Amino acid sequence: MRIVIPLAGFGTRLRPHTFSKPKPLMYVAGKPVLAHILDELVALDPEQVVFIVGYLGDQIEEYVREHYAFDAQFVEQRQLLGQAHALHLAREHISGPTVIIFVDTIAKTDLSVIERSQADGIAFVKEVVDPRRFGVVVVEDGQVHRFIEKPDTDEHRLAVIGLYYIRDGDHLMHHVERLITSGRRTKGEYYLVDALQLMVDDGARFEVEEVDVWQDCGTPEAVLETNRYLLGHGHSNAAEVIAEDSVIVPPAYVAPSARIRRSVIGPNVTIAGDCVVENAIVEDSIVDEESTLVDTILDGSIVAPRVTIRGARQQMNIGDTSAVGYSSGRR
Repeated sequence: MRIVIPLAGFGTRLRPHTFSKPKPLMYVAGKPVLAHILDELVALDPEQVVFIVGYLGDQIEEYVREHYAFDAQFVEQRQLLGQAHALHLAREHISGPTVIIFVDTIAKTDLSVIERSQADGIAFVKEVVDPRRFGVVVVEDGQVHRFIEKPDTDEHRLAVIGLYYIRDGDHLMHHVERLITSGRRTKGEYYLVDALQLMVDDGARFEVEEVDVWQDCGTPEAVLETNRYLLGHGHSNAAEVIAEDSVIVPPAYVAPSARIRRSVIGPNVTIAGDCVVENAIVEDSIVDEESTLVDTILDGSIVAPRVTIRGARQQMNIGDTSAVGYSSGRR
């Protein structure tokens, strides 16, 4: 089994955080988004994990090599020409049974279905109200009849969540090559679902597997929603936190090296390592490493690493190494 993870995008919807940190390393419920994904996938015992990286990709490689022992390969995508183009760049690493997952996707499902399936592939899906910003599948007689990228209507609501199983990676790459050679783009990009549609047109049989949970991490609002979900489903350590004259309201995650004094933390709060929180109330927020909150009330906020906030009473989405309400003591 090989796992391929395309993650070369700029993450523009998550700025200012992604000016200095790649989107996959956004901190959620005690660890980066990428770690939540990898920790689910290692159960498949992959022969190799292929990361297709771009902007700030060196940070991703450093994190993976420091925290995981599996065989990891890194391929750089310099031109963002789409998902299928990313896979084409990594074609020498893609063969045999292959799982492809996009890094926006945190899904909860039974991956053992992969071992039982006799199909050429599985598209993992979730029914949504408005499918127009996703790819969707049209299912007939229990298998995929059509893949449609970003449909113009809401007629078909089974959205592909960015998780696929392909029984024969070489077969997929043949159709990716066909797609790119033909110059066929959708809205200016080479999409994976268009290559999958070529496979279906040639007789490949794709099944669908509907996931129980699909959490997106592409926008600040989605990151906070994912933080809430993960904290409420096994990633809270509120009962273990030692804090001075403070109340920790579960669910919450506070890193052991964080220092909490005279504060109320939670619910739905993640505090990363080496943070200092004093005389503060923090709810429904993420505070990344080495940040300091003093005399502050935060709700619905994302605070990047090495930020100092003093005396603030507002919702924030603030980039790293910033200062709000800071006074040096000079007059």
